Amino acid sequence: MQMIVKGRRMDVTPAIREYAEEKIGRVTHILNSQLMSAEVELYRERNRSIEKGQVAEVTVYTKGHVIRAKESASDMFAAIDLVAEKLESQVRKYKNKVVDRHTRGAPAPAPAVPVSEEEEPPAIVKTKTVSSKPMSTEEAILQMELLGHDFFVFRAEDTEGMSVLYRRNDGDYGLITSA
Repeated sequence: MQMIVKGRRMDVTPAIREYAEEKIGRVTHILNSQLMSAEVELYRERNRSIEKGQVAEVTVYTKGHVIRAKESASDMFAAIDLVAEKLESQVRKYKNKVVDRHTRGAPAPAPAVPVSEEEEPPAIVKTKTVSSKPMSTEEAILQMELLGHDFFVFRAEDTEGMSVLYRRNDGDYGLITSA
């Protein structure tokens, strides 16, 4: 497994790097052979009035899914602890719903790549190309939840057309399909 620990607009000290590798490494061992790589990004919020300005963001790439977690705290070590707890919950959910189902003979869902959310200025700073095979609405919901996004674009299994799944304000989901 490959783990990258990097800092955005900050230097990552060896102590913080070792701590992040240890905490996130424990969580990623749950996935066993499903894990491909993990990326840990640490940064400080620019606004000094933000109380919890130390942010830890983890993206785990598995065979078929991307799992993402982000937490902030007043101390970087605390932020790493919080993101490790959140990531562990998501990894266990993934393992129970996807990996266990896959080992029983269900088809593996299509891989997806998260879109980066940058703070400022509002400009396109990252472009990703995603190749996807058709998936069911249930697989799209699971992928959207694992990524922690409010929407997910996918190719519908039944129509082969593009669809957008989104989370509504009332907590339910909405689905936009192409005709």
